[in-house]
Amino acid sequence: MDFKQNTPWFEVENAAEIDSPALLVYPERIAHNIREMLAIAGDPARLRPHIKTHKMAEIIRMQQKAGIRKFKCATLAEAELLAQCEAADVLVAYPLTGPGPARLSRLQKKYPATRFSCLVDNLQALETLQETVTAEGIRLGVFMDLNVGMNRTGIIPGPEAVALYLKMDSAEFLDCRGFHAYDGHLRNPDPEIRASDCDTAFKEVEALREILLAQSIRVPNIIAGGSPTFPIHARRTEVELSPGTTLLWDARYGTQFPEMPFLPAAALLCRVISKPAPGICCLDLGHKAVAAEMDFPRVFLPQLPESKQISQSEEHLVLKDDPSNLPPVGTVFYAIPMHICPTVIKYPQALTVIEGSVRGKWNIAARDYHLPLKGPVF
Repeated sequence: MDFKQNTPWFEVENAAEIDSPALLVYPERIAHNIREMLAIAGDPARLRPHIKTHKMAEIIRMQQKAGIRKFKCATLAEAELLAQCEAADVLVAYPLTGPGPARLSRLQKKYPATRFSCLVDNLQALETLQETVTAEGIRLGVFMDLNVGMNRTGIIPGPEAVALYLKMDSAEFLDCRGFHAYDGHLRNPDPEIRASDCDTAFKEVEALREILLAQSIRVPNIIAGGSPTFPIHARRTEVELSPGTTLLWDARYGTQFPEMPFLPAAALLCRVISKPAPGICCLDLGHKAVAAEMDFPRVFLPQLPESKQISQSEEHLVLKDDPSNLPPVGTVFYAIPMHICPTVIKYPQALTVIEGSVRGKWNIAARDYHLPLKGPVF
Protein backbone atom coordinates (compact mmCIF):
# COMPACT_ATOMS: atom_id res chain seq x y z
CA MET A 1 0.00 0.00 0.00
CA ASP A 2 1.32 3.43 -0.92
CA PHE A 3 0.87 5.57 2.18
CA LYS A 4 1.58 8.74 0.21
CA GLN A 5 -1.68 8.52 -1.68
CA ASN A 6 -4.48 10.64 -0.27
CA THR A 7 -6.92 7.74 -0.24
CA PRO A 8 -10.42 8.25 1.19
CA TRP A 9 -10.87 4.91 2.96
CA PHE A 10 -10.29 6.43 6.40
CA GLU A 11 -12.77 9.30 6.13
CA VAL A 12 -15.82 9.33 8.41
CA GLU A 13 -19.03 11.04 7.36
CA ASN A 14 -20.14 11.77 10.93
CA ALA A 15 -16.75 13.02 12.14
CA ALA A 16 -18.35 16.15 13.61
CA GLU A 17 -20.06 13.93 16.21
CA ILE A 18 -16.83 12.24 17.36
CA ASP A 19 -14.66 13.60 20.13
CA SER A 20 -10.94 13.45 19.45
CA PRO A 21 -8.57 11.78 19.64
CA ALA A 22 -10.38 8.54 18.82
CA LEU A 23 -9.32 5.10 17.62
CA LEU A 24 -11.19 3.94 14.53
CA VAL A 25 -11.26 0.39 13.19
CA TYR A 26 -12.61 -0.75 9.85
CA PRO A 27 -14.15 -4.27 9.99
CA GLU A 28 -14.29 -4.66 6.21
CA ARG A 29 -10.55 -4.09 5.97
CA ILE A 30 -9.92 -6.45 8.91
CA ALA A 31 -11.90 -9.11 7.04
CA HIS A 32 -9.70 -8.50 3.99
CA ASN A 33 -6.58 -9.01 6.11
CA ILE A 34 -7.94 -12.26 7.55
CA ARG A 35 -8.63 -13.53 4.02
CA GLU A 36 -5.07 -12.67 3.00
CA MET A 37 -3.68 -14.45 6.07
CA LEU A 38 -5.64 -17.55 5.11
CA ALA A 39 -4.48 -17.35 1.50
CA ILE A 40 -0.83 -17.20 2.58
CA ALA A 41 -1.18 -19.98 5.15
CA GLY A 42 -3.19 -22.21 2.84
CA ASP A 43 -5.11 -23.76 5.72
CA PRO A 44 -6.59 -22.15 8.86
CA ALA A 45 -5.17 -25.05 10.89
CA ARG A 46 -1.68 -23.66 10.20
CA LEU A 47 -2.48 -20.30 11.76
CA ARG A 48 -1.94 -19.29 15.38
CA PRO A 49 -2.41 -15.49 15.20
CA HIS A 50 -1.17 -13.26 18.01
CA ILE A 51 -3.87 -11.07 19.59
CA LYS A 52 -1.50 -8.53 21.17
CA THR A 53 -2.16 -6.08 18.33
CA HIS A 54 -5.92 -5.74 18.78
CA LYS A 55 -6.96 -7.36 22.12
CA MET A 56 -10.61 -7.38 20.99
CA ALA A 57 -13.16 -10.19 21.26
CA GLU A 58 -14.84 -9.12 18.04
CA ILE A 59 -11.67 -9.63 16.01
CA ILE A 60 -11.06 -12.99 17.68
CA ARG A 61 -14.55 -14.04 16.64
CA MET A 62 -13.99 -12.85 13.07
CA GLN A 63 -10.98 -15.15 12.91
CA GLN A 64 -12.90 -18.05 14.47
CA LYS A 65 -15.63 -17.60 11.86
CA ALA A 66 -12.89 -18.00 9.24
CA GLY A 67 -11.90 -21.34 10.76
CA ILE A 68 -8.98 -20.24 12.97
CA ARG A 69 -8.94 -22.17 16.26
CA LYS A 70 -5.45 -21.61 17.72
CA PHE A 71 -4.13 -18.31 19.06
CA LYS A 72 -1.07 -16.77 20.67
CA CYS A 73 -1.01 -14.04 23.31
CA ALA A 74 1.41 -12.21 25.60
CA THR A 75 -0.59 -11.61 28.80
CA LEU A 76 -2.86 -13.68 31.00
CA ALA A 77 -5.62 -11.13 30.42
CA GLU A 78 -5.37 -11.88 26.70
CA ALA A 79 -5.37 -15.60 27.50
CA GLU A 80 -8.56 -15.28 29.53
CA LEU A 81 -10.22 -13.19 26.83
CA LEU A 82 -9.45 -15.96 24.34
CA ALA A 83 -10.93 -18.55 26.71
CA GLN A 84 -14.05 -16.43 27.11
CA CYS A 85 -14.31 -16.52 23.31
CA GLU A 86 -14.05 -20.32 23.49
CA ALA A 87 -10.72 -20.51 21.69
CA ALA A 88 -9.66 -24.13 21.44
CA ASP A 89 -5.91 -23.68 21.88
CA VAL A 90 -4.05 -20.77 23.51
CA LEU A 91 -0.31 -20.24 23.86
CA VAL A 92 0.91 -17.62 26.34
CA ALA A 93 4.11 -16.65 24.52
CA TYR A 94 5.76 -14.83 27.40
CA PRO A 95 7.91 -16.03 30.34
CA LEU A 96 5.70 -16.69 33.37
CA THR A 97 7.25 -15.65 36.68
CA GLY A 98 5.95 -14.77 40.14
CA PRO A 99 2.28 -15.77 40.42
CA GLY A 100 2.09 -16.30 36.63
CA PRO A 101 2.29 -20.14 36.58
CA ALA A 102 -0.38 -20.42 39.29
CA ARG A 103 -2.64 -17.94 37.51
CA LEU A 104 -2.35 -19.87 34.25
CA SER A 105 -3.07 -23.12 36.09
CA ARG A 106 -6.23 -21.60 37.54
CA LEU A 107 -7.26 -20.43 34.06
CA GLN A 108 -6.93 -24.02 32.85
CA LYS A 109 -9.20 -25.14 35.70
CA LYS A 110 -11.70 -22.37 35.01
CA TYR A 111 -11.83 -22.95 31.25
CA PRO A 112 -11.30 -26.69 30.72
CA ALA A 113 -12.51 -26.52 27.09
CA THR A 114 -9.47 -24.41 26.18
CA ARG A 115 -6.05 -26.01 25.93
CA PHE A 116 -3.47 -23.67 27.47
CA SER A 117 0.27 -23.76 26.92
CA CYS A 118 3.20 -21.57 27.90
CA LEU A 119 6.90 -21.12 27.12
CA VAL A 120 9.99 -22.37 28.94
CA ASP A 121 13.60 -21.43 28.19
CA ASN A 122 15.43 -22.48 31.37
CA LEU A 123 15.47 -25.26 33.93
CA GLN A 124 14.36 -23.06 36.85
CA ALA A 125 11.21 -22.00 35.01
CA LEU A 126 10.48 -25.61 34.09
CA GLU A 127 10.84 -26.78 37.69
CA THR A 128 8.62 -23.98 39.00
CA LEU A 129 5.97 -24.75 36.40
CA GLN A 130 6.10 -28.47 37.18
CA GLU A 131 5.73 -27.84 40.91
CA THR A 132 2.77 -25.54 40.28
CA VAL A 133 0.80 -27.85 38.00
CA THR A 134 1.47 -30.79 40.32
CA ALA A 135 0.09 -28.83 43.27
CA GLU A 136 -2.91 -27.65 41.24
CA GLY A 137 -3.59 -31.12 39.85
CA ILE A 138 -3.90 -30.06 36.22
CA ARG A 139 -1.99 -30.50 32.96
CA LEU A 140 -0.53 -27.69 30.87
CA GLY A 141 1.14 -27.63 27.50
CA VAL A 142 4.69 -26.34 27.26
CA PHE A 143 6.80 -25.18 24.31
CA MET A 144 10.54 -24.60 24.41
CA ASP A 145 11.27 -20.99 23.51
CA LEU A 146 14.28 -20.78 21.17
CA ASN A 147 16.54 -17.78 20.74
CA VAL A 148 17.15 -17.61 16.99
CA GLY A 149 18.98 -14.29 17.08
CA MET A 150 16.65 -11.74 18.64
CA ASN A 151 18.36 -12.08 22.05
CA ARG A 152 15.24 -11.17 23.96
CA THR A 153 14.01 -14.48 25.37
CA GLY A 154 14.66 -18.11 24.55
CA ILE A 155 17.45 -20.64 24.79
CA ILE A 156 20.07 -20.85 22.05
CA PRO A 157 19.71 -24.07 20.01
CA GLY A 158 22.49 -26.41 21.11
CA PRO A 159 23.41 -28.94 23.82
CA GLU A 160 21.72 -26.98 26.65
CA ALA A 161 18.52 -26.79 24.62
CA VAL A 162 18.66 -30.55 24.00
CA ALA A 163 19.04 -31.20 27.73
CA LEU A 164 16.19 -28.85 28.61
CA TYR A 165 13.86 -30.38 26.03
CA LEU A 166 14.56 -33.89 27.36
CA LYS A 167 13.51 -32.74 30.82
CA MET A 168 10.41 -31.08 29.39
CA ASP A 169 9.51 -34.26 27.54
CA SER A 170 9.67 -36.33 30.73
CA ALA A 171 8.01 -33.79 33.05
CA GLU A 172 4.93 -35.04 34.87
CA PHE A 173 1.68 -33.09 34.29
CA LEU A 174 3.25 -31.19 31.37
CA ASP A 175 2.59 -31.93 27.71
CA CYS A 176 5.74 -31.13 25.73
CA ARG A 177 4.38 -29.62 22.53
CA GLY A 178 7.47 -28.55 20.59
CA PHE A 179 9.37 -25.36 19.75
CA HIS A 180 8.54 -21.67 19.63
CA ALA A 181 10.94 -19.63 17.47
CA TYR A 182 10.20 -15.91 17.14
CA ASP A 183 12.42 -14.00 14.71
CA GLY A 184 11.10 -10.46 15.13
CA HIS A 185 14.56 -8.99 14.47
CA LEU A 186 14.41 -10.03 10.79
CA ARG A 187 12.94 -6.98 9.08
CA ASN A 188 15.06 -6.30 6.02
CA PRO A 189 12.82 -4.42 3.55
CA ASP A 190 14.22 -6.49 0.66
CA PRO A 191 12.03 -9.63 0.65
CA GLU A 192 14.81 -11.80 -0.83
CA ILE A 193 17.32 -10.79 1.84
CA ARG A 194 14.68 -11.18 4.55
CA ALA A 195 13.89 -14.67 3.26
CA SER A 196 17.57 -15.61 3.23
CA ASP A 197 18.03 -14.30 6.78
CA CYS A 198 14.94 -16.20 7.90
CA ASP A 199 16.06 -19.47 6.30
CA THR A 200 19.49 -19.16 7.90
CA ALA A 201 18.03 -18.63 11.37
CA PHE A 202 15.58 -21.50 10.92
CA LYS A 203 18.34 -23.98 10.04
CA GLU A 204 19.30 -24.01 13.74
CA VAL A 205 15.73 -24.95 14.63
CA GLU A 206 15.68 -27.77 12.08
CA ALA A 207 19.07 -29.05 13.27
CA LEU A 208 17.85 -29.15 16.88
CA ARG A 209 14.76 -31.08 15.86
CA GLU A 210 16.90 -33.62 13.97
CA ILE A 211 19.09 -34.18 17.05
CA LEU A 212 16.02 -34.91 19.15
CA LEU A 213 14.41 -37.13 16.52
CA ALA A 214 17.62 -39.16 16.38
CA GLN A 215 17.03 -39.89 20.09
CA SER A 216 13.41 -40.89 19.37
CA ILE A 217 12.11 -37.68 21.00
CA ARG A 218 9.14 -36.15 19.20
CA VAL A 219 8.83 -32.45 18.39
CA PRO A 220 5.09 -32.27 17.64
CA ASN A 221 4.88 -28.59 16.66
CA ILE A 222 7.07 -25.68 15.65
CA ILE A 223 5.56 -22.20 15.97
CA ALA A 224 7.67 -19.86 13.87
CA GLY A 225 7.95 -16.19 13.06
CA GLY A 226 5.83 -13.08 13.32
CA SER A 227 4.34 -10.74 10.71
CA PRO A 228 7.48 -9.80 8.69
CA THR A 229 8.51 -13.45 8.19
CA PHE A 230 5.00 -14.88 7.99
CA PRO A 231 4.99 -15.48 4.20
CA ILE A 232 8.48 -17.02 4.38
CA HIS A 233 7.63 -19.56 7.07
CA ALA A 234 4.39 -20.32 5.21
CA ARG A 235 6.53 -22.08 2.58
CA ARG A 236 7.59 -24.67 5.13
CA THR A 237 5.46 -27.70 5.83
CA GLU A 238 4.33 -28.58 9.36
CA VAL A 239 5.08 -25.14 10.81
CA GLU A 240 2.47 -23.09 12.69
CA LEU A 241 2.37 -19.42 11.73
CA SER A 242 1.77 -16.62 14.23
CA PRO A 243 1.40 -13.20 12.60
CA GLY A 244 -0.34 -10.50 14.62
CA THR A 245 0.10 -7.03 13.16
CA THR A 246 -1.35 -8.36 9.91
CA LEU A 247 -4.85 -7.93 11.37
CA LEU A 248 -4.71 -4.13 11.70
CA TRP A 249 -1.42 -3.38 9.88
CA ASP A 250 0.22 0.03 10.28
CA ALA A 251 2.20 2.67 8.41
CA ARG A 252 5.60 1.31 9.45
CA TYR A 253 4.99 -2.21 8.15
CA GLY A 254 3.15 -0.84 5.14
CA THR A 255 6.20 1.12 4.04
CA GLN A 256 8.80 -1.48 5.08
CA PHE A 257 7.02 -4.44 3.47
CA PRO A 258 5.04 -3.11 0.50
CA GLU A 259 4.96 -6.56 -1.12
CA MET A 260 2.70 -7.88 1.65
CA PRO A 261 -1.03 -7.71 0.77
CA PHE A 262 -2.40 -6.29 4.00
CA LEU A 263 -4.35 -3.06 4.44
CA PRO A 264 -4.22 -0.60 7.33
CA ALA A 265 -7.44 -1.26 9.21
CA ALA A 266 -7.12 1.27 12.04
CA ALA A 267 -6.72 5.04 12.14
CA LEU A 268 -6.77 7.86 14.66
CA LEU A 269 -9.23 10.70 14.29
CA CYS A 270 -7.71 13.96 15.56
CA ARG A 271 -8.06 17.70 15.07
CA VAL A 272 -6.01 20.83 14.61
CA ILE A 273 -6.20 22.55 17.99
CA SER A 274 -3.85 25.51 17.45
CA LYS A 275 -1.69 27.38 14.91
CA PRO A 276 0.73 29.14 17.26
CA ALA A 277 3.15 30.46 14.61
CA PRO A 278 3.43 30.70 10.81
CA GLY A 279 4.01 27.24 9.34
CA ILE A 280 3.23 25.51 12.66
CA CYS A 281 0.11 23.68 13.73
CA CYS A 282 -0.72 21.42 16.64
CA LEU A 283 -2.87 18.29 16.70
CA ASP A 284 -4.52 16.70 19.76
CA LEU A 285 -2.37 13.60 19.31
CA GLY A 286 0.11 13.44 22.17
CA HIS A 287 1.94 10.60 23.89
CA LYS A 288 -1.34 9.55 25.50
CA ALA A 289 -2.97 9.03 22.09
CA VAL A 290 -0.37 7.23 19.96
CA ALA A 291 2.68 5.01 20.47
CA ALA A 292 5.63 7.30 21.14
CA GLU A 293 8.51 4.88 21.70
CA MET A 294 10.11 5.53 18.31
CA ASP A 295 11.58 8.54 16.57
CA PHE A 296 9.45 10.81 14.39
CA PRO A 297 7.30 10.27 12.43
CA ARG A 298 4.96 8.50 14.84
CA VAL A 299 2.01 8.63 12.47
CA PHE A 300 1.47 9.05 8.77
CA LEU A 301 -0.87 11.91 7.90
CA PRO A 302 -2.32 11.22 4.44
CA GLN A 303 -3.91 14.70 4.27
CA LEU A 304 -0.57 16.39 4.97
CA PRO A 305 2.02 13.90 3.67
CA GLU A 306 4.94 16.36 3.45
CA SER A 307 4.55 17.80 6.93
CA LYS A 308 7.31 17.31 9.49
CA GLN A 309 6.53 16.20 13.04
CA ILE A 310 8.80 18.32 15.21
CA SER A 311 7.67 17.79 18.81
CA GLN A 312 5.23 15.87 20.95
CA SER A 313 4.08 16.05 24.56
CA GLU A 314 1.35 14.36 26.55
CA GLU A 315 -1.55 15.95 24.66
CA HIS A 316 0.08 17.64 21.64
CA LEU A 317 1.73 16.74 18.33
CA VAL A 318 3.33 19.73 16.61
CA LEU A 319 3.75 19.84 12.83
CA LYS A 320 5.72 22.08 10.52
CA ASP A 321 4.74 22.71 6.91
CA ASP A 322 4.26 25.44 4.33
CA PRO A 323 1.80 27.91 5.87
CA SER A 324 -0.45 27.62 2.82
CA ASN A 325 -0.88 23.88 3.47
CA LEU A 326 -2.00 24.18 7.07
CA PRO A 327 -5.79 24.07 7.53
CA PRO A 328 -7.88 26.04 10.04
CA VAL A 329 -8.20 25.21 13.72
CA GLY A 330 -10.84 22.53 14.18
CA THR A 331 -10.06 20.67 10.96
CA VAL A 332 -10.37 16.89 11.29
CA PHE A 333 -7.27 14.86 10.50
CA TYR A 334 -6.76 11.12 10.19
CA ALA A 335 -3.50 9.54 11.30
CA ILE A 336 -2.22 6.05 10.50
CA PRO A 337 -0.02 4.94 13.44
CA MET A 338 3.52 3.88 12.70
CA HIS A 339 3.17 1.26 15.45
CA ILE A 340 -0.39 0.09 15.97
CA CYS A 341 0.05 -2.47 18.80
CA PRO A 342 0.94 -0.08 21.67
CA THR A 343 -1.39 2.55 20.19
CA VAL A 344 -4.49 0.36 20.62
CA ILE A 345 -4.01 -0.01 24.39
CA LYS A 346 -4.27 3.75 24.87
CA TYR A 347 -8.02 3.54 24.19
CA PRO A 348 -10.73 1.70 26.16
CA GLN A 349 -12.79 1.32 22.99
CA ALA A 350 -12.41 1.40 19.22
CA LEU A 351 -15.12 3.00 17.08
CA THR A 352 -16.17 0.80 14.19
CA VAL A 353 -16.41 2.42 10.76
CA ILE A 354 -18.67 0.73 8.23
CA GLU A 355 -19.35 2.22 4.81
CA GLY A 356 -17.81 5.52 5.84
CA SER A 357 -19.73 6.04 9.05
CA VAL A 358 -19.13 5.22 12.71
CA ARG A 359 -21.68 2.54 13.53
CA GLY A 360 -20.63 1.20 16.94
CA LYS A 361 -17.77 0.45 19.29
CA TRP A 362 -15.65 -2.51 20.32
CA ASN A 363 -14.08 -2.79 23.76
CA ILE A 364 -10.31 -3.20 23.98
CA ALA A 365 -11.16 -5.96 26.41
CA ALA A 366 -7.61 -7.12 27.25
CA ARG A 367 -5.87 -3.73 27.29
CA ASP A 368 -4.89 -4.19 30.96
CA TYR A 369 -2.72 -6.96 32.38
CA HIS A 370 -5.68 -8.32 34.34
CA LEU A 371 -9.29 -8.68 33.29
CA PRO A 372 -11.83 -7.13 35.71
CA LEU A 373 -12.17 -9.30 38.78
CA LYS A 374 -15.25 -11.48 39.07
CA GLY A 375 -14.55 -12.98 42.46
CA PRO A 376 -11.64 -13.50 44.88
CA VAL A 377 -8.12 -12.70 43.77
CA PHE A 378 -6.87 -16.12 44.86
